[in-house]
This record gives sequence, C-alpha cells and structure tokens, in this order.
Amino acid sequence: MFDIDKWQEILGTMRKNKLRTFLTAFGVFWGIFMLVLLLGAGKGLENGVINRFGDGAKNSIYVWSGKTAVAHKGMKPGRQIQLTNQDLDAINREVANLNMMAPRNRVWGEYTINYKKQNGSYQVFGTEPDFLELNGERAYRGRLLNNYDEAEKRKVVVLGEQASLVLFGEEDPVGKYVNIRGNYFKVVGTFKTRGNNSARREERAYIPFSTLQSTFNQPNQVQMMALVAQDGVPAAEMEERLRELLAQRHKFAAEDDMALGIENTEKEFLKIMGLFNGIRIFVWIVGIGTLIAGIVGVSNIMMIIVKERTREIGVRKALGATPLSIVSLILQESVVITAFSGYMGLLFGTMVLALLEYMMVSSGVEAPFFANPEVDPSVAIAATVVLVLSGALAGLMPALKAAYIKPVEALRAD
Repeated sequence: MFDIDKWQEILGTMRKNKLRTFLTAFGVFWGIFMLVLLLGAGKGLENGVINRFGDGAKNSIYVWSGKTAVAHKGMKPGRQIQLTNQDLDAINREVANLNMMAPRNRVWGEYTINYKKQNGSYQVFGTEPDFLELNGERAYRGRLLNNYDEAEKRKVVVLGEQASLVLFGEEDPVGKYVNIRGNYFKVVGTFKTRGNNSARREERAYIPFSTLQSTFNQPNQVQMMALVAQDGVPAAEMEERLRELLAQRHKFAAEDDMALGIENTEKEFLKIMGLFNGIRIFVWIVGIGTLIAGIVGVSNIMMIIVKERTREIGVRKALGATPLSIVSLILQESVVITAFSGYMGLLFGTMVLALLEYMMVSSGVEAPFFANPEVDPSVAIAATVVLVLSGALAGLMPALKAAYIKPVEALRAD
C-alpha cells in the first residue's frame, strides 16, 4: 500500500543530506554509465571489424592454382598446376558438405572499358552468379548475373558503381552497351560492396564465366574458385578433402602448400571472434569492478545512514515502531536513490552512444574498425537491478542490527 508519509519522510531526509545523497547517487550513476560505455564501445569495435569482412560468406574458401615445390612420384618441383572445368565437376561430386561453389577467371591485365568517349581501365572477371553472392557484391542498380546468362553465354556485364560513375556519370547505365577489348557487352546492372577495400572492388566488371572462357580464349581453364561449406560444417574439413582430391587429380603431394593457394576466411574470422571474446571478458571485468565500487559506495553510505539515525530509531521503537518498518524505511531510501541514479546512468550512457553514432553518420566519418556502437538494453538493466539489490543487501545487516537494539541503548548512542 502506498504510504505518502513515508515517501515525504524519505524526500525530507534526502533534502536534509544533499551531499550524502549526491555522492551515493553519483557512485551508482558512474558505475552504470561506464559499464554502458564500455559495452557499447566493445560492440562498436566488434561491428567495425566484422564490417571489414563485408557481406561475403564467413565460412568460404578461395582456391587458386600455383606451382609445385615438392617432388612427387618422380616428377620434379616447379610444375604449374592448371585447374579445369572437370575439377569443378569432380569437386561437386566428391567433396561432402559443399553448399556452394563458383569459379572466377580474369581477363589478363587491366583492360580499357569504353562507352562512347569515356573509358576506364578496370579488371574484368568472368564468374557465375553464386560467386557474387558469397563474395559480397550486392546489386545497386539493375540486377546481377543470373543462371540464364551463364547457360546461354550471354554478352552481359555488371559494373562496379565506381566504374559506372566514371563511364556514365549520373546517367543510368542499365541497358547501355560498353566495349570490352573489341566486344560489346550489355550493362544489366551495377553493384556495391561493403567492407575491406570496398571502393577498389567497385572498380571491377563481371561477365558470365562461360562467356569469358569462349570470348577471351580461356577454354577449360579455371584460375580461381570459391567454395562455401554447409551450415555447421567447419570449412577446414572441406579444405582438407579439397586438397586431397586436387592432389590426386593433378599428381602433386597433398602437403605441398605451394601447389595450391588456399585462403580460408572462416579461419581468419574465428581468430577475430576469439580476440573479441577476450575483449568482452576484459570489458566485463572492468565493468564488474566499476559496479563493485558502486556497491561498496552504497554500502558505506547505508552504514553511515544507520549510524546517524540510531537515536531516531530508538525514538521510533519507543513509540511502538516494528523492526520491519524501520528496516524498510532505510532500505527504501537506498533503493530510491540507487534505482533513480542507475536509470540515469543507463539513459546517459545510451544517449552518448547514440550521439556518437549520429555524429559519425552525419559527418560521413567512417572509422576503419568502429561502427554502430550499441549495448544490449537487457544487460544494462540487469546490471542496474543487480547494483540496486546488492547495495540494499550490503546495508541490510547494519539496518537489522540497529532495528533490533533496545530503545534505551539506541537513545544513548552518539
């Protein structure tokens, strides 16, 4: 039941002891405020690093051919390994837990792409639609390559947005024709990328893989391929089976690291995530230490409150007050102060993070490894509740001790 007299008494006590109330409140406020900032900064750092990976698959493997460095079955080192279309078929048949695979070839050199009087030297790649999906290219205008383009060897091209701006300016490039090394290709769309080296990646052009092989004289050649494992399957397992299969087909030692170039993005991603697990533990250690400091502050203040009000407690008991009413009055004052200041710390911490994000977006500043600082509200609220309860419990014993002393002894207290 709401007791207005008790609330008036609590507010009167707080007004009478402004400095004590402020110090108690500030300790709680600062503990929650710093915890929110630390959690938000840690999350922003994690988001920034993850963004550097872009929108591509985090469990992908990129494979390209190399030269053997180890003699194998009477064959000397230094042989050039050439991947073929038949290797793609064999991988599809024999590599288990394969979710997606796509080859990619490049027209050698950086060739000039012409549109009327405009031209630019950009890399031209031939690939299948799956590669653009797993590599992180996203349609910006028009569309990306599709399976019909690949099956029918269509002369269509998808331009990176940076290349499109040079060739077409503000003009919509979709439906226009560009000249690539003496061959005209219809622009069906443009793409944008996000993450590491994104601007440079948007200075590319993609045509169908089958079209590149037939048009630019690369029959049955595969320069590179990208593979993605099924969900829940470590990419390292697929990498091991892939190396064994290609070593058998091209007669090189499976342990020869130079015969194939393999980049396992999952391995790098897991290393980064392991680093952030350590950062999260560090943030929580610092945050919990800050909370403990706040709890100690609340505890000390409550002890002072009990000591200061010992005579008052004696008078109350002499007038018939029960121990429960005395304890509840003291704890209620503490809970009001800590809950309010904890909420303000949570509010101000969230405001600072939101302001930081707004300033970064409005000014166009893009920190290399920092993005979208945020904090899980449930974590911050739980920390506030724990702080309030811990502070109250820390002062409960002194309050109980004071409440159960005899009125005569309480009245004699200094």
